[in-house]
Amino acid sequence: MLGTLKSSVALNNTTPITDVIKVDTLSWNFFYEQGVQLLHVTAQILPTLLLGIMLLVLSYLISGPLSRLLIKPIDYMTDSKLVHLVIRRSISTLIILFGVYLFLRLAGLTQFAVAIMSGTGLIGLILGFAFRDIAENFIASLLLSVQRPFKIDDVIEVDGRLGIVKKVTARATTLVDYDGNHIQIPNATVYKNTIKNLTANPKMRGKVEIGIGYDNDIRSAQTLALDIANQQNAVLSDPPAQVLIKNLGSSTINFVLYFWVNSEQHSPLKVASQLMRELVNEFTKQNISMPDDARERIILTDPNENASSLEEKQPSQIQSEKSETVEQTKTLDDVSSDTDEIREQAEQSRDPEQGKNII
Repeated sequence: MLGTLKSSVALNNTTPITDVIKVDTLSWNFFYEQGVQLLHVTAQILPTLLLGIMLLVLSYLISGPLSRLLIKPIDYMTDSKLVHLVIRRSISTLIILFGVYLFLRLAGLTQFAVAIMSGTGLIGLILGFAFRDIAENFIASLLLSVQRPFKIDDVIEVDGRLGIVKKVTARATTLVDYDGNHIQIPNATVYKNTIKNLTANPKMRGKVEIGIGYDNDIRSAQTLALDIANQQNAVLSDPPAQVLIKNLGSSTINFVLYFWVNSEQHSPLKVASQLMRELVNEFTKQNISMPDDARERIILTDPNENASSLEEKQPSQIQSEKSETVEQTKTLDDVSSDTDEIREQAEQSRDPEQGKNII
């Protein structure tokens, strides 16, 4: 009985070893067959795969030159640099995507290629919603580049902001206002708002308001104001200046002097200031009253006091004060335009917006 038990144990010990050898043999045969099959398939698709790789590289290499060639007809339609850039890059992207599609088709990944092409449109749709503001500004920059409502160095007013156009990029328009500040306005805001171009027509109208007493001759005062305006070199004769009654106040008859200047050469604000000064001085000489609604101001001076003070001053001091007076007079009489000065400041200032001008 003991011998029978030993025989059973020996038999049980040898059976697993045989099974393991058989399993190892089967696994080796399976992997060998799979390897041979893989090599066979690889040998079959290798030429096609190499052809797909060549087409992919070729599409990448020819995308640039071919896109430049295809946009040649666009040159006759518009000279916008931004439009040319966008169309050229779009064509290049389509050529490269076509090369990727051909590579995947030749590699046997047809369904994957279709999925990529479908996913490209889906991703574009998602990105369009995510970056809606950026896309809106970009589209507005395209429209501004094509329509060109203004040029670089033009004086424009947009969204209540007045300044000189320094730069227009794919994102924003940079203005330099008359205080020397840089103002960046999104292109979507520029395109959707009213644009007032003050440089398109250099002739600009200014006005001066003044009131005279009821005891004065209205027509004589109007004629005198018109003569004063026509004597100014900065005031244009065409269109002619006008003096119109605005309203009747409690103690004054208020009228407005309208005049025209060349804004590229003269500042309307400076000319208005000079005209106001000349009107007050001339009305005072002609005894034309300009009463105040609230108060009257009377200034008394002692001529002897002024004479004695002049005698005490040295000749050099008097000459120095005369020179200062002449310089101040030149400054007060200066009616030149500030536009060129602001343009010069804009050229010398740091560029707050990266990128090239698109117009």
